Amino acid sequence: MTDVLVPGGRDVRASLDTATDDGDGDGDTDACVVACPPHPQHRGHRGDERLRAVSDVLTAGGVDCLRFDYGDWDAGYGEVADARNAVAWARDRYDRVGLFGFSFGGCVALLVAGEGDVDAVSALAPTARLASDLDAVAAMADIDCPAQVVYATRDDTADWEPVVERAEELGFDVREFSADHFFVGQAGKVGDAVGGWLLDAL
Repeated sequence: MTDVLVPGGRDVRASLDTATDDGDGDGDTDACVVACPPHPQHRGHRGDERLRAVSDVLTAGGVDCLRFDYGDWDAGYGEVADARNAVAWARDRYDRVGLFGFSFGGCVALLVAGEGDVDAVSALAPTARLASDLDAVAAMADIDCPAQVVYATRDDTADWEPVVERAEELGFDVREFSADHFFVGQAGKVGDAVGGWLLDAL
């Protein structure tokens, strides 16, 4: 793991988890997934167990993972900019860049993927919007890369139903877990479902 300061106008710090092997034995990889944490005002951070579980699967499969913390709270706007800057950092260093987020971070990931410049995106238990003009459901129509939405049937925290409905309409990979919003006791299964899909997509 390497500490990274993400360039931009905000103080955004990250951890780069490096792949153990990409299959050719040299330990280098040309792909990275940027992982967006859950809501920073609800203790969301780059060490979230769901982000770590996905990163473990990615690095074991030969893909690096950049887990970052948002800068100072900015009602979603700065947080989207943070993710955009993290993607730009990865794009400067890798041939293929994926994006993943959980909850608030899932919405962030879908919004940034709608702007282009990512090769795959996965959103875990995403909420539908961060603000009236930060609407993931609207942004999803502009996503032109492989996309996945994973949701929990007992999730009463995030407003995920509109996202799942739109994902099904658009032909995204949609996966269902019998779980609550936090996927308690199922981090390993989440890592396999999301990380495995991202490995295939990248």
